[in-house]
Amino acid sequence: MRKFLQHLLTKPVIKLANKWSSRPDKKRVDKALTHLYQNITTNPGKRGQVILFDAEKDKFIILSDQHKGARDGADIFAKAAKNYLSALDHYNKQKFFYINLGDSEELWENLFITIKRHNKATFEAERKFLERNALIKIFGNHDLYWDNDPLAAVSLMQLYQQPVKIYEGVILETTFNNKKLSIYMTHGHQGDLQSDGNWFSKWFVSDIWAPFQSYLRINPNTPANNDQLKTDHNRLMYEWSSKRKDTVLITGHTHQPVFRSLTELEILYEKQAQAKQANESAEARELQAKIDKLHLKASRPPDFKGYLDTYFNSGCCCFDDGDITGIEIADSCIRLIKWEYKGKESVRIVLEESKLEDLKL
Repeated sequence: MRKFLQHLLTKPVIKLANKWSSRPDKKRVDKALTHLYQNITTNPGKRGQVILFDAEKDKFIILSDQHKGARDGADIFAKAAKNYLSALDHYNKQKFFYINLGDSEELWENLFITIKRHNKATFEAERKFLERNALIKIFGNHDLYWDNDPLAAVSLMQLYQQPVKIYEGVILETTFNNKKLSIYMTHGHQGDLQSDGNWFSKWFVSDIWAPFQSYLRINPNTPANNDQLKTDHNRLMYEWSSKRKDTVLITGHTHQPVFRSLTELEILYEKQAQAKQANESAEARELQAKIDKLHLKASRPPDFKGYLDTYFNSGCCCFDDGDITGIEIADSCIRLIKWEYKGKESVRIVLEESKLEDLKL
């Protein structure tokens, strides 16, 4: 019966989830992002930190949206857990600073004690960064508990065996040729009417969606489902970032990887346009073949002329094939990376890369 219902309901459920899971409001997004940025810069340490860094020497890994659960049918992190642990082991050995952009724990669907019991290995891996003073934990809408519950500090102590400060955002600052670059990071749920402190959404996820998802074992975070044009929420994030001088915005929340303001599909369209302009017909055909494999069909290629490189999204650590995506900042570069399974091994793949000083801001 379960397989029959999976076959019957998976596609319409995912379609509905995509349609109703986000209700971004432009005025709320702009106001929330601006207010938090100003708060961090004028009063660092309360809602977020300002970190000065050397682009040639310092290294950062930004991951978000693990949604760690109870290892049941509703736990969309379960398949990705081994990739996540391999990634953290790699980045800790390489002395990266880890910025967790929120929704790390699925606390809309689960009690804290349940998360703690089933995710001991991941908390131990994260604690190794804390021991080096190399972890910042930012809250999202699904783990808002870390910011607003009186017992959150006690719970964090139980997980990490030391006090952990929770932030809403962080700003990295560096300089190229006497020009300052600010990299502003937050979860990205700000201004989303379905997520930003909405009690009804939390109730619906915990009491309606979670049992349904658990029984059918549906994970809406399919890679193909993210190979499309930017979601409305990502578009509004880009619009805000494009108006900020010498500033890059990195968020999570939408589970849709974005690099230099473009999704994977949009990057393919842009590369195809460049190939056609250079009369490289063979490359253009190869790119069209890749576009055709994706689910979205467009009557005409979108035009991305004039886009600035101001917005990035780390994607998520809960794709239904176990892949995870994230953003690296190292060696004066910014990279969109993926960790995927090759047999029994977890392998790091660089999807996109750019020099920080080459970004069009």
